[in-house]
Amino acid sequence: MVLRNPEAARFCRYFCTVSAIGVSVCFFLHRRAGFAALALCLALFLLWYLAQRRNYQNMAKLAAEIDELLHSGRDIQFAACKEGELSLLETEISKLTVKLKEQSAQLEKDKSSLADAMADVSHQLRTSLTAMHLVLAAMGNDTTPQTLQSHRRTLRRHLERMDWLVSALLKLAKLDAGVIAFHPSSISLQDLVQKALDPLLVSMELHGQEVVTSLFGSLICDPAWTTEALVNILKNCTEHMEAGILTITGSENPLYTQLCIQDTGPGVAPEDLPHLFERFYKGKNASAESVGIGLALTRSILAAQNGTVKVENAPEGGALFTIRFYKSVI
Repeated sequence: MVLRNPEAARFCRYFCTVSAIGVSVCFFLHRRAGFAALALCLALFLLWYLAQRRNYQNMAKLAAEIDELLHSGRDIQFAACKEGELSLLETEISKLTVKLKEQSAQLEKDKSSLADAMADVSHQLRTSLTAMHLVLAAMGNDTTPQTLQSHRRTLRRHLERMDWLVSALLKLAKLDAGVIAFHPSSISLQDLVQKALDPLLVSMELHGQEVVTSLFGSLICDPAWTTEALVNILKNCTEHMEAGILTITGSENPLYTQLCIQDTGPGVAPEDLPHLFERFYKGKNASAESVGIGLALTRSILAAQNGTVKVENAPEGGALFTIRFYKSVI
């Protein structure tokens, strides 16, 4: 086992050559000196051989345990590895096995999450497609102008929903892959919030909802993407309250820029709070049209720009979203 190692075999040849020369010189000087030198060389060689053999036995055992780990998944027992160099090797292998197990567990988790996500997406698309097929069948049976107009509106609504779903999923995939290039620029909080409110003002007016703002400071971000993130939060607030007030406050300090969005709705169910930003999660009070992507997309957009978002129930009632953009390089 030892002599299979080229370095050990080379050392053995050098040792035997030097020992033979030394013993020959000792024999030439004195016979007793020759025997003493020969005995010393044999003793040293034996000690070296036994030490090397023990190391190689431990290494062989370690290799067998690693092989067993790869094929059966059992843990490695490193208790027998006490030598200095072998102990270092054992430590590094132990770290490697722990890391590999963590990665394997994460891959299994991601695989399960992907399967669930695909099932959710398929369900959402299939629901809209089924509704569209039913509407098309009804259009063939009832051709009155009023009914056809109603069916067209229904088809348009389902098509817009499917388009939004596919678009949001593509954006999430690009954010996960890190292929989206953000273009940060300075924008005032007042202008940013106004851009996010513009698409919702008509609907808010129809539902008797008002907006109260108190915004100071500016923010360095990608205005387009950040506006989309805010729209998702504002839309969530307006959809979960009747006539009421939406309060938006913003401030800036040396560490971060903060936006707080509070509605006067019923708030978020306690069991929904930890999961509200998870993909495809639909809260207890979610509408039938909800898909569970908007807030997940918001979190991904903000995280990609060194931002955070959290939700809680305000003491006076309603949901309170807190967004922070930390001042560092995006």
